[in-house]
Amino acid sequence: MDVPEFVPDLAASLDEHLRAADEQLAADYPGEPTGRGPVHTVYVPGDLFTGHTVAQWGGQALDLLDRFAPDAATLAAAVGVDVAEVEPIYQRLRAKLTAQPIEDLRVDFEDGYGRRDDAIEDDHLAAAVDGLRAILDADNRPTWWGIRFKCFEAPTRARGVRTLGMFVGAMADRAHDGLTLTLPKVTSVEQVEAMRIACEKIEEAGGLDRGTVTFEIQVETAQAIMAASGVAPLAPMIRAGKRRVSSLHYGTFDYSAGLGIAAAYQALDHPVADHAKNVMQVSAAQTGVRMSDGSTNVIAFGDAEQAHATWKLHYGLVERSLVRGIYQGWDMHPGHLPTRYLANYLFFRRAMPDACKRLAAYLSKTGGDVMDEPATARMLAMALLRGVHCGAIDETEVLDASGLRLDQLTELTR
Repeated sequence: MDVPEFVPDLAASLDEHLRAADEQLAADYPGEPTGRGPVHTVYVPGDLFTGHTVAQWGGQALDLLDRFAPDAATLAAAVGVDVAEVEPIYQRLRAKLTAQPIEDLRVDFEDGYGRRDDAIEDDHLAAAVDGLRAILDADNRPTWWGIRFKCFEAPTRARGVRTLGMFVGAMADRAHDGLTLTLPKVTSVEQVEAMRIACEKIEEAGGLDRGTVTFEIQVETAQAIMAASGVAPLAPMIRAGKRRVSSLHYGTFDYSAGLGIAAAYQALDHPVADHAKNVMQVSAAQTGVRMSDGSTNVIAFGDAEQAHATWKLHYGLVERSLVRGIYQGWDMHPGHLPTRYLANYLFFRRAMPDACKRLAAYLSKTGGDVMDEPATARMLAMALLRGVHCGAIDETEVLDASGLRLDQLTELTR
């Protein structure tokens, strides 16, 4: 079949017509991050945080396992899964609680801390800096760390900026080593712009490279999901951050309360929570910005019955988030750590055999039970990468089952 004579000129003219749109698309949607991301964030109030916090959380989590799930069978029964799945990873879970119980740590100077006199908060902040320095030099240190400071609403703005500036200034020499900041209760694009300006000023004052200081947007107000104009502002917020927005975090209780949900029903699986998170997912998709679910406030561990009920609830909520494509959440108690890692390990281990088989068939162009497209192959590869990054599966297991190395999986995600 001959190509019509007008086609080359038409293609060239369309390239010129769409050049700006192509460039904007590439800038706004660089794709999903393929590096390791945290499976959770742990918030610890600033007045309770010390250099021993990480070790204490890991120790308390292991102690709860020893008391209420000393073997794989008991833990499997508690959360309602097959012991044959838990048995191979029970020791892997315990090893994780020893080696790195907390992946992402945030010292909280916002809701979990409350309002104090400036001198008191300054003292707690100084103690937090000392504690973080001790933790960052330990073998079981979190990969990511930082603070949540008070929001940029008018009544708390000055204190928030003061805490932010003092903290980053004090930790400037470690800023390239996992620093993560949380901007809470965001209600407007302008607040994100203000945070970007603050980051630029802090970098300039501290002699840091441009782009070193990034931040999370905490989505916990109705205005972050729908502005007064009727526009969903999260996508403009991400763009206003100019590559400084690292993730969107859902705030379970503030958001639910703001919509008038009674306290007894404020939960990750409430319909209003699902709506907010759906908007967050669409806004962040392909932008390189990660997304995190919120937390549960159920932390009953008084006896075995309470512990098992808490673990079953938490495990179910984490698994629910994973199924919905949300690979991070908050944990509020050491008792949440076992089921955080258990849910992640089982989720990705369950995904591995089918993902390896389907990718092998996709690459060899052979038939199979499912005919996969490139988009599906991309997500199969992402599942394996996430499984390796979170410690659920080993690189050698993937290689043996699929013949693919991590660099090959990364290439498939593109």
